[in-house]
Amino acid sequence: MNRALSSAIAVIGALVLLVAMSVYTVDQRKVAIKFQLGEVVSMHTEPGLYFMIPLLQNVRLYDTRIQTYDTKDAERFLTSENKNVLVDSFVKWRVIDVRQYYVSVRGDPAAAEARISQTVNDALRAEFAKRTVHDVVSGEREKIMETVADKVDKDVKNIGVEVVDVRLKRVDLVPEISSDVYRRMESERKRVANELRSTGAAEGEKIKADADRQKQVIIAEAYRDAQRIKGEGDAQAARIYAEAYGRNAEFYSFYRSLEAYRASLKNKSDVMVLEPSSDFFKYLKNPGRGK
Repeated sequence: MNRALSSAIAVIGALVLLVAMSVYTVDQRKVAIKFQLGEVVSMHTEPGLYFMIPLLQNVRLYDTRIQTYDTKDAERFLTSENKNVLVDSFVKWRVIDVRQYYVSVRGDPAAAEARISQTVNDALRAEFAKRTVHDVVSGEREKIMETVADKVDKDVKNIGVEVVDVRLKRVDLVPEISSDVYRRMESERKRVANELRSTGAAEGEKIKADADRQKQVIIAEAYRDAQRIKGEGDAQAARIYAEAYGRNAEFYSFYRSLEAYRASLKNKSDVMVLEPSSDFFKYLKNPGRGK
């Protein structure tokens, strides 16, 4: 009884193991290739549950998502001006034909990236040789990336790979050239700064001269207006005095005499020599005159 139960358990275990070895799954991110004695017999691109013959067949899964190949070190390229530039780039790629991918590079991502790297390098070298430093840095950078992406994509389709995008992360001059460029940029900026300073100084002198001229004009006009107003005031004052004193000429003469006495006899030490009959003393001789 025990021997029969053990045999049954052993058979069930063998069946479970056989089923486990015969079943495999494929998710939506991968593609499966089924091999039989090393030969490709089928491919499974749809996600789901699949079966195979254990020991006789085996399965390999390949990732079909977009992958990134980033250059480890910046590469040197020569422009049309025979100037070296350092270029750092990366490539977005993915597997589109798994069978061709396996046949061409044995399904090895490192081998595929080596092929992509070489193709990108050749395409960039050809494009940079046609352009100046200004073009590759800013002028035609987008065009270079589009052209390189098209060339590389056409080439790597032969290994079952698609290039989604090629990007230039950095384009710099080599250190020995950068110092010369920076010196030229510095001298150019200094020249522009000196020109601006000269222009500013000339404009400043022009504004200052115009301000001085306006100042002189304003002062002259103010002096002219002041003299005119003063003259008008003096004339009006003279007219008022004349009208006031004209009403009583004797009172005006008396007032003027008092002013003369006050001015002449201001100090006790003052001495005046006059004839007693002089008109200067007429109001002292006869204070009631003019009533």
